[in-house]
Amino acid sequence: MARGTFSAEPPGAASTDTFNVQACRDFLELAESHSRKWQRALQYEREQRIRLEETIEQLAKQHNSLERACRGAPGLSSSATAVSSTSKGSLQPAKGEASDEDEETEYFDAMEDAPAFITVTADPKHHRRSGSNLSGASEGHPEDWNLEDNVFESANQTGDKESMCKDVLPKKRRRTRIPDKPNYSLNLWSIMKNCIGKELSKIPMPVNFNEPLSMLQRLTEDLEYHELLDKAVKCESSTEQMCFVAAFSVSSYSTTVHRTAKPFNPLLGETYELDRLDELGFRSLCEQVSHHPPAAAHHVYSKQGWTLWQEITIASKFRGKYLSIMPLGAIHLEFHSSGNHYIWRKVTSTVHNIIVGKLWIDQSGDIEIVNHKSKDKCQLKFTPYSYFSRDVPRKVTGVVTDADGKAHYVMSGTWDENMECSKIVQSSTSSEGKQKTVYQTLAPKVLWKKYPLPENAENMYFFSDLALTLNEPEERVAPTDSRLRPDQRLMENGKWDEANVEKQRLEEKQRAVRRRREAEAVEALEEGKDYEGYIPLWFERKVDPLTGELICVYKGGYWEAKEKQDWDLCPDIF
Repeated sequence: MARGTFSAEPPGAASTDTFNVQACRDFLELAESHSRKWQRALQYEREQRIRLEETIEQLAKQHNSLERACRGAPGLSSSATAVSSTSKGSLQPAKGEASDEDEETEYFDAMEDAPAFITVTADPKHHRRSGSNLSGASEGHPEDWNLEDNVFESANQTGDKESMCKDVLPKKRRRTRIPDKPNYSLNLWSIMKNCIGKELSKIPMPVNFNEPLSMLQRLTEDLEYHELLDKAVKCESSTEQMCFVAAFSVSSYSTTVHRTAKPFNPLLGETYELDRLDELGFRSLCEQVSHHPPAAAHHVYSKQGWTLWQEITIASKFRGKYLSIMPLGAIHLEFHSSGNHYIWRKVTSTVHNIIVGKLWIDQSGDIEIVNHKSKDKCQLKFTPYSYFSRDVPRKVTGVVTDADGKAHYVMSGTWDENMECSKIVQSSTSSEGKQKTVYQTLAPKVLWKKYPLPENAENMYFFSDLALTLNEPEERVAPTDSRLRPDQRLMENGKWDEANVEKQRLEEKQRAVRRRREAEAVEALEEGKDYEGYIPLWFERKVDPLTGELICVYKGGYWEAKEKQDWDLCPDIF
């Protein structure tokens, strides 16, 4: 028999391998095809998102242009004037309306600007103490700097809260935590698409965007570093006192760096008191005095020797990519013994990444603080965040000058951490490039330093120690107090669904009251009678002699009513 060849492969094996290879090739081609398809789809979605953001921003601009055109129409102007004349109790628009400049303002990433002045620390050997009260020398000599050195040194200890309240002792143990924030999902776009170009206070928003505090409580939170004003009382020099007032004005922004949630809009007639006269030496009262535009009046009395009052209107616009918040109105501060009367206004807050990305907040603009008795001034600049800047983020700088324009102190720091003050010993003009003022200063002293946040703050809306106590239930408060607002209390307790239902009920109740007032105004107009409109309970409208604005000032009576527990005049708003 002829010898045949032997094959190790079984019959049909070669065809099977060929089939497998072909199948792999087909799968690879299919995968590559699908990969290209998904890449095209992803690129399309990216382009759609960019076009959507641009469209949103364009719609916001068009909406604002239409609003300005409507305001400028002759027929609407005359009708608006007629309505204003029939409502004596309404607020004047000088302060309560945002300007056209605010409407058009665009916030771009700022390029690095050259500083307006240069600060150089002077050689202490050339600046020994002389007979003048304000002459200074180097750090390390207790007699250096100025006459009020003990005031500045004590200000360096702002981290120790107990040392700031030597004249008053705690009388009550306050709460140190609130229920953790629930993790609720929410379709942001389904709500935001209806908000383009609208006033934020006119949009029905679920509590998911809120924090369990009202705007009145947020306004009161500005007093967290009230001890700066207690220290300012002890200053004999008005320029030194200005340094503490400037530090206080900056400190009010320290809690906003993580607080991107929105406070509750107060109901008309809602109040909030913070009576810390025995514990901290001051008592504070806020009242919502107008609903459209939303305006809150605030009055604070301190037995340490100062009084603060303000009426703040919040103008806010959603502009597609970011939210602009413009506080309108002047803040007044008067020291009892010296009569020094300071006035300043707040800067613009901007919340970024409203649609896409992580929310973050920035403060930008200028604050001019004026002492209307001595004519001293402090110009503070809040530098907007910039990717290109080598400066520290959230930077604040300023100069304190007297009535003659002579610079005495340089202020520097950040609005979320600390503020320092440096005494100027000599000033000159730089001849290199653009002319800049060069200030030779002594070593800086820390006037204000932010308190650390409490433990677990990230799960408690990033509240500070003071903020945790603001909504703590208290007895004997007015029935209109924010602590008694049911939707806010439900939200704090983690019952957000119930809070949303209660919030809608309260807002509808307020709308019904407003419709009744509007009907009464029309009826009075038809009968040729004057209609006063809503009248605040604890504040009254007066023309401020220094600013010429019509503002609400405290007329008295609240604390006396609290003492007697006589709340018969309070409206039923909850």
